[in-house]
Amino acid sequence: MYNDYFYLGTLTKPFGLKGGLCAFFDTDNPSRYLDLPAVFLDLDGELIPYQIEKIQEHGRNQVVIFFQDITPDEAKEFVQVDLYLPLSELPPLDGNRFYFHEVIGFKVFDKEKGLIGTCTGFMELTNNPIMQIDHDGQEILIPASQQFVTKVDRDNKELHIETPEGLIDVYLD
Repeated sequence: MYNDYFYLGTLTKPFGLKGGLCAFFDTDNPSRYLDLPAVFLDLDGELIPYQIEKIQEHGRNQVVIFFQDITPDEAKEFVQVDLYLPLSELPPLDGNRFYFHEVIGFKVFDKEKGLIGTCTGFMELTNNPIMQIDHDGQEILIPASQQFVTKVDRDNKELHIETPEGLIDVYLD
């Protein structure tokens, strides 16, 4: 949606009497984001920066955020607002781990089939994201599971995978 930003989470409900908001952080390591000075809120399709006074953990992937410019009376107006950060805030990954946005445009090679196409995007289904691959105008869908990824070659913009037998054939036959 926003090319230079990534989705961090969503404000879920007001918290307490001091204007705090509970938020769900969609990340493997929410504690990495406890010292943020600001986040961008998606307000009516625009990203607006908001300064943070304090963030405190509030359970698994849950935090409470106190913003400098949101009063206790205004807090309820921000429920279900999404939070974003610039891509530069993402920690670099190495090895076979990757962010979805970083491999879009990579050539995808299957161990048995060789070059099968170019990664064009991902469909984010609940706990089962799907990689979309363009094979000469035909779409191939592969689960974006670490178990299928054998190598991420960032220098050559290549993603090497090993899929279950017959999976790619479903799309090519």
